[in-house]
Amino acid sequence: MDILLIGGLWLDGSAWDDVVPQLEALGHRAVPITLPGQGDGRADATLADQVATVVAAVDAASGRPLVVGHSAACTLAWLAADARPERVAGVVQVGGFPWGGGKPYADLFEVVDGAMAFPGWEPFEGPDSADLSAEARAAFSARAVPVPEAVARGVVHLSDERRFDVPVVVVCPEFTPAQAQEWIDAGDVPELARAKHVDLVDIDSGHWPMFTRPAELARVLADAAATV
Repeated sequence: MDILLIGGLWLDGSAWDDVVPQLEALGHRAVPITLPGQGDGRADATLADQVATVVAAVDAASGRPLVVGHSAACTLAWLAADARPERVAGVVQVGGFPWGGGKPYADLFEVVDGAMAFPGWEPFEGPDSADLSAEARAAFSARAVPVPEAVARGVVHLSDERRFDVPVVVVCPEFTPAQAQEWIDAGDVPELARAKHVDLVDIDSGHWPMFTRPAELARVLADAAATV
């Protein structure tokens, strides 16, 4: 199966470099996506540009792909399911949840000179980054790509309720499956509360398992591909 890999904020397609060979060894075709404005040098990219890139990857895939979104990009993966519900075999949400329609995509940190730069590690101290070494943190900071303002503050638009038929797997790194289920049941994640098929899978890592647990993450994704 083709497995499309979408990194979260500040990440380009190279974030999946350690996961790709593991997935290929498990018999899948891994397709890391570099998003407009996050690695291609475009400062004027919009959320619509990023959605179009992901949808184009779905259209170009062999068969019905599994779409994997990490962190903020969980919303991008869900937008792909909304745009192509008949083409997406399933959606995997790694360390995050999809926003509903009408919300800003990722207006989370200060925007300066038209971009939202990586804010440093202070906001992520604790379970998010506990498994990242000092070297890994420094490497992340050095490679982090500022996210264009028109991406971060772009408004999410959803239109096709067939997205709720697409199977979803939530990979729980810095939070537990029990916590994720509580948030869904409490109405904090309304999109997943309406989804008809949601599985919760634990992974023992911080927020960036593609860096700290690539082999384990690849196995989780391969298992998800086998069940959708």
